[in-house]
Amino acid sequence: MMRRPQIALLADGKRLHLQDGPIDLIVEARGGAADIAAAHGAAMLRFDGLLDELCAELPALRQAADPVRCSLQGRVARRMHQAVAPFASDHFITPMAAVAGAVAEEILAAMLDTAPLQRAYVNNGGDIALYLADGEQLTVGLLDRPERRGVMQLTTIDSADRSRGIATSGRHGRSFSLGIADAVTVLARTAAQADAAATIIANAVDLPAHPAIRRCPANELQPDSDLGGRLVTREVGALSEAEIDAALGAGLACARRLLAAGLIDGAALRLQGETVVAGTRLRLSNARQSDRERHPDFLPSFRDEPPVGGSRLMAQARDPSGSERDEGWVPGSDVQRARSALDARPGTTAAGICAFDRRWRGEVGAKRPFQENPWAP
Repeated sequence: MMRRPQIALLADGKRLHLQDGPIDLIVEARGGAADIAAAHGAAMLRFDGLLDELCAELPALRQAADPVRCSLQGRVARRMHQAVAPFASDHFITPMAAVAGAVAEEILAAMLDTAPLQRAYVNNGGDIALYLADGEQLTVGLLDRPERRGVMQLTTIDSADRSRGIATSGRHGRSFSLGIADAVTVLARTAAQADAAATIIANAVDLPAHPAIRRCPANELQPDSDLGGRLVTREVGALSEAEIDAALGAGLACARRLLAAGLIDGAALRLQGETVVAGTRLRLSNARQSDRERHPDFLPSFRDEPPVGGSRLMAQARDPSGSERDEGWVPGSDVQRARSALDARPGTTAAGICAFDRRWRGEVGAKRPFQENPWAP
């Protein structure tokens, strides 16, 4: 009996659900009624057979990517390779690291080729490709961990932003991870690029050989895994504040390198109650209950909590152009030392030092007035 994709409108009558094997998409479009219908039709037509196309090249897709050469034939497969190629010289990565984002892009492209739309997105298990006409925006909810719902934060992308892809990776997601991050959410120009970069950054959040971390070969859990015998994270015990700092610091350093190279627009990294943010384009705000009701398709990631343990500092720097960037968490509580350290860096000056602990939140010595969430605009 021939397998057929499962296709249906959700109960709200607005969102389309497409499912075939491991591919599970939520699709929404805004525009005229006829245009939405045409876009949905195009999405359904392109979705049919897409999994078979990928399966036909699956052995090659599970091989380590070459940073230059690509022998793949399918359009989605080649998009997957294009997304991971920038990382292939320095990291082990296969095109499968970008499969969810690349599939989402393919369906969105089919919709946009068929009808003019005001706004559209394709959500492939939390990896999102989106389109925004002038003046449009999309608010995305962030959860604590991909496998469960938690207290949410929100981030908004508008048409003036260049980011058109969002992806989350980490040890609780659908795929295996070499690192220990609960979740890493990335903004990038495309969903496939965000997908690949989130994998790389999540792998970098790590404490090698730590006794509280249990790992096992990927192929013992899934014999045909593209990771082969590489050790993937299965369990992470309680970590000290310094250990969390070290793991997140390694991931943050990786994210900043990708920012500098223009491969991502922003990243938020989460581990055991701590969140660090790289880049100024990704700004988080607290979610209210009404937000949760209005935004049913939440991208998994972060719970809004103060950092665990004693006082810590979030340093913000300003470069010569006047733009600000988050410099990450600074352990301890010496505001003046943190400010002096930032001022000593070539080409930067301290814009603000945000002090946090379990008892209070505030901003010390900053040019901006106190605000509950230091990443909010």
